[in-house]
Amino acid sequence: MDRIYTDSWRFPMPLMCAAFEPGTLDKTLDVMLKDDYGVIARAEAHYYRGCPDETQRLAEPYLLSDDLSLRLSACLLCAYANLSLNRALAARRCLAYLKETGKGQRTTKDPRVQASYMLLAASACVLLHFPSPVSRGEFDLYASLLPEGLRLFATYALAHRAYLDGDYGRCVGMAENALSMKQESYPVPEVFLHLIAAVGWINQREADRANAHFMRAWQIAQPDGLIEIVGEHHGLLQGVLESCLKKSHPQEFAEIIKVTERFSRGWRRVHNPGAGATVAESLTTTEFAIAMLACRGWTNDEIAAHMGISRGTVKNRLSNTYAKLGITSRAALKQFVLL
Repeated sequence: MDRIYTDSWRFPMPLMCAAFEPGTLDKTLDVMLKDDYGVIARAEAHYYRGCPDETQRLAEPYLLSDDLSLRLSACLLCAYANLSLNRALAARRCLAYLKETGKGQRTTKDPRVQASYMLLAASACVLLHFPSPVSRGEFDLYASLLPEGLRLFATYALAHRAYLDGDYGRCVGMAENALSMKQESYPVPEVFLHLIAAVGWINQREADRANAHFMRAWQIAQPDGLIEIVGEHHGLLQGVLESCLKKSHPQEFAEIIKVTERFSRGWRRVHNPGAGATVAESLTTTEFAIAMLACRGWTNDEIAAHMGISRGTVKNRLSNTYAKLGITSRAALKQFVLL
C-alpha cells in the first residue's frame, strides 16, 4: 500500500483514542495539548456526558477546517450533537460534509486519512441504521492503520452492523473478542463494545449475560458521567437498562432517560420523519422497551420477569401503546418499531 503521509498527521476523535482509567477523564483532558485537538477532545467529552450544545459550540468551527482530522471529528460530533438537539437538517448537513470530505484528493492519497474517513463515515451511517458507504472488505484493507482506540470503535461499528443483519452471535463474538484482546484501558470505545454485546445477548434471550455486559459498561461510564452513550442504546437494550438501573440508581436512571428521549426524537426524525416521529413522541421509554420485546415474541410473563415489573403492568403498558398508536395487535407494532 502506498503510504503517502507526513509524520505530523494526527488521528481524529482524540478522546476516543486516549487510553486512561475510568474516573480520570478530566485529568486526561487537562494533560492533553492545549491546541485544536484538545478542543475537539473536550467537545467529545461534552457529547459523551450528554451536553450536545457545548459539543456543537466547540466543534462547529472545525467543520471546514483545512486539517482533515479535525474536520472529520467535527463532522461526526456536530452531526450527532445536532441530532440530539433535534436539528435534523443540520445533522444531515454535517453527514454530507463528512461524505464530501472523503472524496477529496488529500483524503484518498493518505491511507491513514482514508482509514479514518472510512471508520467515521461507516459508523455514522451504521448508528443511524443507514446503508454504509464503505464495504467491510474496503475497510479491512485500512483498519490496521488505526490506533487501538479507533480499532475498538471500528469493531463496535461492525458488531452493530451484525446486529442489524440479525447475526446476534457474530455481534457478541466481535465485541467480546475485541474486549478480551485490547492492550490498554479505553473507556469510551469499551462502553460502546459492552453495550453492543448486551444488545446481542438480549436478542438471544440471554438476559443474565446481557445484564453482565451492561453493568460492566455502567461501571466504566459512571465515574466520568458518560450517560449519552448509555442513553443512545436504550431502545436496543430492550429493558436491560430498566432491569439493571431503575431501582439501584434512580436519579442517574432518570437522567439517562432524558438523554434517551431527546436522542430518540432526533434520531427518528433523521431516520424516519413519518411514523418514527410519532412513536418517539407518543411512547414512554418503558412502553417502547416493552414494545420492542413484544415484537420479538417475548410473552408478557417473560417481559415482566426481565424488566422487574408485574405481568399486569406489562399488559397495561401494551394496551396504552396500542391506544396511542391506533392499533390492536402485536403484529401491527412492527410498522412502528425499528427492529
